Amino acid sequence: MQTALRTSLPETELASRANFAPHARVVREERQDERRIQASGLPLSIRGLRKSFGDNEVLRGIDLHIPAGQFVAIVGKSGCGKSTLLRLIAGLEKIDAGSISFGQDIQPEDIRVMFQEPRLLPWARVLANVEVGLGRDRASTDAHARAEKALTEVGLADKREQWPSVLSGGQKQRVALGRALVSRPRVLAFDEPLGALDALTRISMQRLLERVWRDQGFTAILVTHDVSEAVALADRVLVIEEGRIAHDVTVNAARPRQRGSADLAGLEGSILSHLLSADDRT
Repeated sequence: MQTALRTSLPETELASRANFAPHARVVREERQDERRIQASGLPLSIRGLRKSFGDNEVLRGIDLHIPAGQFVAIVGKSGCGKSTLLRLIAGLEKIDAGSISFGQDIQPEDIRVMFQEPRLLPWARVLANVEVGLGRDRASTDAHARAEKALTEVGLADKREQWPSVLSGGQKQRVALGRALVSRPRVLAFDEPLGALDALTRISMQRLLERVWRDQGFTAILVTHDVSEAVALADRVLVIEEGRIAHDVTVNAARPRQRGSADLAGLEGSILSHLLSADDRT
């Protein structure tokens, strides 16, 4: 019966369905990913944001909306205000004027920050360092299991009992990433976390960041000096200049991205040209 039903269709229609099925499956998976990302990450709206340190006005009226689950990179020359913007979003600095809204009430564990320095506790083993990221849930009965899972996600399950002092720079940053991920944040802010790594380790970490972002669907905000890193990872690149958003670039390249491709190189060149022309104007 199954054979009769299968062969009762015209050959052209059978071929059409065979060709369409993989495409339909991909479309369904992409839509499911989009729905999952929107459910996991938080949207972010910034209006008229200003911040000064003494007489130095660092941010001069930032207006910005980031949809839930988007990966945004922020670039700009030193002192432009990109790290200050990140710290304000994370609640590490006090806003002078304007507002930052996440569309709903948030919990402390909803927003996490990963810094350039791993900031690991030297007297605690790797697993215990990851558990620190659980905050008030650190005493929960499943704390060890959650930390173990986070270490597995960053590829360091076999290092759980090691001391931070014996780890490489890349491994220390993986522990720091596991500590940030263990509470399942809905917004994860990266303040140049890969800046001190060698080139090959940096590429490996970039791939890891992209993978965990795709798996968990949090809203990602990356501050970096590396424009090639920005276009390789982000859906969108913001150029900060003199405390304002001077350039907002959408990165439409498909994932996984081929580093060094003509499309990414063109975007990188355009952003670098804007940054260099800003230097010329000053």
